[in-house]
Order: sequence, then structure tokens, then C-alpha cells
Amino acid sequence: MPYADLVLEGGGVKGIALVGAISVLEERGYEFKRVAGTSAGAVVGSLVAANIPATRLTQIMRKVDYRAFQDADWAERFAVGKAFGLVFDQGIFHGNYLRAWLAEQLNAAGVRTFGDLPYSDPDRPLPPQRRYRLVVMASDISQGCLRRLPWDLEHYRRERARDDEFIVDSVRASMSIPFFYTPEHWQTTDGQDSWLVDGGMLSNYPIDVFDAEPGHRPRWPTLGIKLSARQDAAQGIVNPITGIASMSIAMLKTLTGFYDRMHIESQDAVDRTIFVDTGHVRATDFELDAASQNMLFQNGRKAAREFLDGTADRPAWDFDAYIAKHRAVPARAR
Repeated sequence: MPYADLVLEGGGVKGIALVGAISVLEERGYEFKRVAGTSAGAVVGSLVAANIPATRLTQIMRKVDYRAFQDADWAERFAVGKAFGLVFDQGIFHGNYLRAWLAEQLNAAGVRTFGDLPYSDPDRPLPPQRRYRLVVMASDISQGCLRRLPWDLEHYRRERARDDEFIVDSVRASMSIPFFYTPEHWQTTDGQDSWLVDGGMLSNYPIDVFDAEPGHRPRWPTLGIKLSARQDAAQGIVNPITGIASMSIAMLKTLTGFYDRMHIESQDAVDRTIFVDTGHVRATDFELDAASQNMLFQNGRKAAREFLDGTADRPAWDFDAYIAKHRAVPARAR
């Protein structure tokens, strides 16, 4: 059985495309050692790390009512209320439904805390803070840095030990899409306020998070699933600007999109990435219909098959060939 670490890009409601690709990888026998994800990638990644099989994961995601994730107060459903939500809560929606929904799915799998997802590697021991199967990316906009949770929890004043930290709290921080969801408010160890938002602001696709140290040959690959076209294709959707709010959102999308394009220019990243065509679906299309969901799922499956089997433009995935090209090291250093 082939092993792999898995990295999942964020993409809001497009997360079911990740499940489509994962379903093909599982059908081909892949077992995932560790999973990292941002935003929707963190949601799906937490379920994968909890050992929920792709068949069950597909059922779960197909039943999602994305409209329920718009859990604003009744007054905030109107234009004036949304403006108040942005001013006073820094976001329109609360994210409580997502937290409760994800907790329900994880609890059914017997998972609540990071301590329920231990990871050990006797051949290459890791520091204690990294001995977990799941890593969630969040952007600390107060401190101006990326946080990899639970690895970086020591920077915050939390009520629980790392093993007892609830997974849903870190995922909720990671999916705090600016302007749409209220940021998570944590405190640093020295008592400073910190606001955590969508990890995609700084690293929507952390493909190198599990890479072996220089001089060490990976024993299995890190495979990534990216919810966008190939790096040389048109990346964006036109952002109409009608005022300060739409301009702010357009700037945010441009900033994160530029980072992702820069990050994926590495041939190393390209060669281990499954690129899923998600059409014109936006991350915040909460009215996503069944036909669009099925399109995303099937496109995920198609992308994974083409990655594994190859196409006219790309050779089939070959771990040994990848190692020879990008990770070859002297035998004594392995």
C-alpha cells in the first residue's frame, strides 16, 4: 500500500472537489500519513486525518447545505446589517454552524482534539509539537505571520494543553474568510490581542510543510490538491468594483491569488500537484447547486486520474522519477 502526506488548498464551497480527487487516490490504494490544509482544505483535511473513508466523506459533503454556513443574525442579512457586522464584528457571518457541523462529523469518528490524531516516526523523530496527523494553516494578522496549528500553539494563551486543544477551534480560525466570517480572537502568551483569519492570506497551498530536511530522501511523497487551473492558465475571475467594500475584497483576492501563482511556479511543486479545474465557482458561492457540486466532484476525480495515469502533456506520476529529479541525495545522507 503506497503512503503519502497530503496537502489541501483552501477554496470555500469548492471543497467537494478535494473529496473527488481524494476518492481516486484511495481507490488506487493510497494511505495518508499526515494531512495539512487551509480553510476548506482544513475542513476536509480534518475529516481525512480522522480516517473517514472517501466513500463516507463523499456522502457527508454531498449533504452539506452551504446556505447554512451564512449564519448571520437576522438583521445582518440586510445591507445595513451587513455593514454593521463588518464594522463591529469584522465579518458578516459568525461561523458557529461550521464549528458545530464539523464537531458533529469528527465526534462520529471518535475524534475531538489534536491528541486524538497522534503521529509518530521512530526513524525520524519529530519535536513534540509536530507529532500530529493534522496541520491547519491560519493567518495571524495582528502578529503578521502564518500559524501552523497545533504546531504553533505555544505562542498563544490557551486554556488547554496542545493534546486537549479542540480541532474545530483551529479549523474555525483557518476558514475565517476576511469580510465574510468573524475572525477568531486569541491572546498571545504575553497578553496581546491576536486576530486569526483564513490561512489563505499567507499560505493557501503549503505544499512543502511536510518536506524532509535537506539531505534526507523522503520515504513517501507529499501530494497536493490545488483548486485552480494549471499555473500557466488564466487564474482569476473578474472582480467588479462598485465601492470601498468590493474594492477591498478585490484587493484581497488579487493578493492571495498572486501569492499562489508565485508559490506554484516551482517545478518541484508542479510535479506533485493535482490541479483541479473548478470552473467559475467562487469560494463564497453559498448558493451552490447540486449540479455544480457534482461538476466539482467529478472534476476532482478526473484531475486525480490524469495525475496518476498521465496525459499527452504530462507523464504519469512516478515517485522514483520525482526523487531523481528533485530530491536525490548521497546514499550516506539518507
